[in-house]
Amino acid sequence: MDSDLTPAALMVLRKILDAADLDNRKTAAATGLTPSQGMVLRQICAHDSTTPGAVAVALRFGQATITNIVDRLVAAGLVTRERSNADKRQILLQATAEGREKLRAFPFPLQLRFSQGYAQLERWEQAMLLAALERLDALLTPRPDHTASDTQ
Repeated sequence: MDSDLTPAALMVLRKILDAADLDNRKTAAATGLTPSQGMVLRQICAHDSTTPGAVAVALRFGQATITNIVDRLVAAGLVTRERSNADKRQILLQATAEGREKLRAFPFPLQLRFSQGYAQLERWEQAMLLAALERLDALLTPRPDHTASDTQ
């Protein structure tokens, strides 16, 4: 098989990116929330109260990202933020009734659909797909030690 598979690979990559973009736009149009805001709200709603750090760990987001998203959810009236009575240094997040209602109307995010489908794959298929995705990330992520002339 000597034919160049690059065009086919790029077409599949474009389809994946288009699907993610379409899903993000549909979610935002239907709910007024970004997929990341929906994921954070879902994580907060899963508990009576939780800390921003716990949300960051659960979602594998940076603390600054969680702070930014929570700021927006608080401004929208979907989440409250208050100090813990037990430890005044600790901030607790709680979903409001409006936040819980918004989450009920939130469409099933692309990430969760992927997670469910991925979980149904055989372990060797998961490992193969993960290896391919890691390799794709290595191909696409700019590295400071490489210049454009290095790749030509």
